Amino acid sequence: MGTDNKVVRKRYLIIGATIVFIILTLVVGSLAFMFYRADLNNQAEIHEYQKYYVMITDNYKADFWQSVYEGALEVAKENDIYVDLLGQDLPGEHSCEELMKIAIASHVDGIILYANESDSMTKLINEAMDDGIPVVTLYGDNTHSDRISYVGVGGYSIGKMYGKQVINLIKEKRREDFIESETMGERQQIKITVLATADAQDTGQNIIITAMQDTIDQNNATDSEFSVSIYTVDNTNAFSVEESIRDIFLNDEIPDVIVCLNELNTICAYQAVVDFNKVGDVNILGYYDSFDIVNAIDRGGVYATVSIDTWQLGEYSIEALEDYYEFGNTSEYYLADVTLINKSNVSSYLYGEEMSDE
Repeated sequence: MGTDNKVVRKRYLIIGATIVFIILTLVVGSLAFMFYRADLNNQAEIHEYQKYYVMITDNYKADFWQSVYEGALEVAKENDIYVDLLGQDLPGEHSCEELMKIAIASHVDGIILYANESDSMTKLINEAMDDGIPVVTLYGDNTHSDRISYVGVGGYSIGKMYGKQVINLIKEKRREDFIESETMGERQQIKITVLATADAQDTGQNIIITAMQDTIDQNNATDSEFSVSIYTVDNTNAFSVEESIRDIFLNDEIPDVIVCLNELNTICAYQAVVDFNKVGDVNILGYYDSFDIVNAIDRGGVYATVSIDTWQLGEYSIEALEDYYEFGNTSEYYLADVTLINKSNVSSYLYGEEMSDE
């Protein structure tokens, strides 16, 4: 009995220590953020902005989010507003939920948030709104919350772009099979693997996949010519993403096409193709237009990628908040432009040459 009591006490101590640690983390984060915010007024170029917004993302270091932030910051400054990419000036790593708590406690004027459909995220968004802080969801939505607007991209349009590229790959495979067998009767099935994130709680990925399959079907490709599978990537950190994708190439059957739905997956998939000497055998349909990804298209390591107008994402986020302050309401949806980059137009992105038709 004494041993059981010791075990119970030990468990309570562990639970208590965990709760204290979480509270201390949030308190320290909030204090650090408030000190940082106050320090803005002591910098060389002193300026009193009318409003102070924060942008919260899952990975502020990514080129994608840095580009979105640059667009938002420049547009905001034109309207006498300052925007912080929350997290990059705080010690340690913080989840979007933790950063939301810090932003709410700091009473910022507006929050631009990469959201998901979790209940905890819904509660935090509603808490901010109840405290008079308008929230715009960016790139990832929370449809059940009181957020004022969603700024993102059209998943169906992206899916159609991917589908058209798969059709091109199927046609190329048909030609290869015809040359090798001298008959159109023998066609190898194209195996397509879509990389999905483990913690995705929205329908964005499903919309892209459905649109891709619909586009393929509409172009008279039969199920016997292609198969689509979903591969869940452990996106806990960059290392786990890399390991998850490398595992694909250790299987007996390696896909012909890998569809990536974010920048990190694209980079890791391309690196795996190079490391396993599968350039030309595995075609990557990527996401975002960082220099490394566009350069990989030019070299033949990536078949095509979807370019997102990150500037528009940033601009529309500020516009949504400003419309809300000025008119009391704003558009519910803002969609940024998307463009396909492949071998036919990659030169214009690398060297500024005139774009050719797709």
